[in-house]
Amino acid sequence: MSARPAAGPQTAPFGSWRSPISSDLIVAGSIGFGLVQLDGDDTYWVEQRPSEGGRNVIVRRTADGRTGDITPAGFNARTRVHEYGGGAYAVSEGVVWFSNYADQRLYRQDPGAAPRPISPDGDLRYADAVVDRPRGRLVCVREDHSRGGEAVNTIVSLDLDGKRQPAVLVSGNDFYSSPRLSPNGSHLAWVTWNHPNMPWDGCELWVAELTDDGTIRAPRKVAGGERESVAQPEWSPQGVLYFMSDRSNWWNPYRWRAQGVEPVFEVQSEMAGPQWEFGQSYYGFESEQQIVCRVADNMVSRLARLDLDSKELTTIATPYTVIMPMVKVGAQRAVFVAGSATEPLALVQVARSTGRVEVLRRSFELSLDRSYLSVPQPIEFPTERGRTAHAFYYPPQNPGYQAPAGERPPLIVHVHGGPTGAVSDALDLQIQYFTSRGLAAVDVNYGGSSGYGREYRERLNGQWGVVDVEDCVNAAQYLTDRELADPKRLAITGGSAGGYTVLRALTTTEFFTAGASHYGISELEVFHGDTHKFESRYDVGLIGPWPEARQTYHDRSPLYSVDRITAPVILFQGLEDRIVPPKQAEIIVEALRRKRLPVAYIAFEGEQHGFRIAANIKRALEGELFFYSKVFGFELADPVQPVAIENLEAAATR
Repeated sequence: MSARPAAGPQTAPFGSWRSPISSDLIVAGSIGFGLVQLDGDDTYWVEQRPSEGGRNVIVRRTADGRTGDITPAGFNARTRVHEYGGGAYAVSEGVVWFSNYADQRLYRQDPGAAPRPISPDGDLRYADAVVDRPRGRLVCVREDHSRGGEAVNTIVSLDLDGKRQPAVLVSGNDFYSSPRLSPNGSHLAWVTWNHPNMPWDGCELWVAELTDDGTIRAPRKVAGGERESVAQPEWSPQGVLYFMSDRSNWWNPYRWRAQGVEPVFEVQSEMAGPQWEFGQSYYGFESEQQIVCRVADNMVSRLARLDLDSKELTTIATPYTVIMPMVKVGAQRAVFVAGSATEPLALVQVARSTGRVEVLRRSFELSLDRSYLSVPQPIEFPTERGRTAHAFYYPPQNPGYQAPAGERPPLIVHVHGGPTGAVSDALDLQIQYFTSRGLAAVDVNYGGSSGYGREYRERLNGQWGVVDVEDCVNAAQYLTDRELADPKRLAITGGSAGGYTVLRALTTTEFFTAGASHYGISELEVFHGDTHKFESRYDVGLIGPWPEARQTYHDRSPLYSVDRITAPVILFQGLEDRIVPPKQAEIIVEALRRKRLPVAYIAFEGEQHGFRIAANIKRALEGELFFYSKVFGFELADPVQPVAIENLEAAATR
């Protein structure tokens, strides 16, 4: 298949354009990046590999450029703490300690040796470890599922060789993260919070002294509270504690010294983000006076150097507009994961002395001619209550085709998950899969999304299923008003919380003419009682207190308004999903069948929350395109595996 455009554009209906951006291209050889660590001159990171069934592999690159896998076959470096995981390994002097997915035990792996377990057998999970060499131990978060009922989270220590029993250091609260040792090992800092808060709602930063035997003494709260979110505590080389806080509406840096907490740098930009996973890193120390950090404005980010004395922020020149929360900094280099609208995410290194930008590893090699890529346009559009909201608009783009005169393209409205998540202008080949075939897309950062300050994030408080739907409708309306989309061919698609917004939009409006829910929530009361600990009270802030607001949960559950759905729906579901269990999808499918509405359901064995296996990613992508072709009435130029759509013919004769 040629990746070069034809000599001149052919005329064909939107959706019927032949594209070199195939599902095979998207999954073949692609990887996802996880936690980055620096160990002397060596760089470590995690690769999530769809081609290996979604296995997570720790990879090392030495100073001379040699790269190799650390995690041997049969092991998967992934933790299930909070279900979303992250922070699955630690490294020190070439020794790696990691959480193995199959049994959730911690393993020690010495250079040239096989991994061996150091944590006790049992229903225990570990994350976010730091190495305390002087005391011969790891300090990490533990999630204990062995007692029945709700899991118990603590900060514990484990012997580096597994010779001593683990010891609990900090306990009593619902959640813990980010245990961080001061450079001389005299103090431990950590973040903690309690139900019903999520860490981006409100959490606390604590510090305690460490005795010679490793127990804590004189713990004290440093910052945070019910309505202040603290992120990424880090000790400077000389032992000053820094952290990010959104007390000014924006996540900006602060530090704690003897005289108390003081702001380091104030700007109306986001310098951190919501803690969905452990180990997220937005900055690091080059020296006592300078940090290298990520700065984001309206979800467009850059790398910068902040002088902590002069308070001068200087942009570091790179070709990237997306900096992921994987920034690690050493004295002579910064290593981070970054991308742009036309460049895939990559692991990148910037030398301090020269500013030279070096790509260490790409998520995939894109040999495609860039003229096939739809470059997203940031838009700010009017929405309800006199507000504006944000999105990225992707016009159809294929140099080999043009549409018949007067035709408008179908539009796919993408709803991100979370719902306290966000989308950026990072190259997303799954969106390009559709735009290169002649469909338009809009990726919506509805009210409640992160990246636009705390006030914007709080628009969704008590209004989930209302504000997100309104903003998705208004984003599409904004584009149809400008004749950039066909008002009769409007699809809405999303995963997880985005899937809930899809179903909610279809049951509260007749605006959209098709919907695709990927592991979306259909019944909020079931979700409230059936999800995992980390998110088990998330809905209290998004909807209302339980059980006092039980009627609101009922009223906003798409299941109880299925009779209002007038559009065809396709649903995708992992059968091992613990965050949104399969019955959430099956309930809505059965209801649509009873109503004899067009419906398709594709379930995947072995998948959890989000699809990691290459064949399933391919099937979901092609299945959604096939579904749109049938309900929007365009012929596909490229063959894909068909999907069984129930009641489609019956609906066509109504």
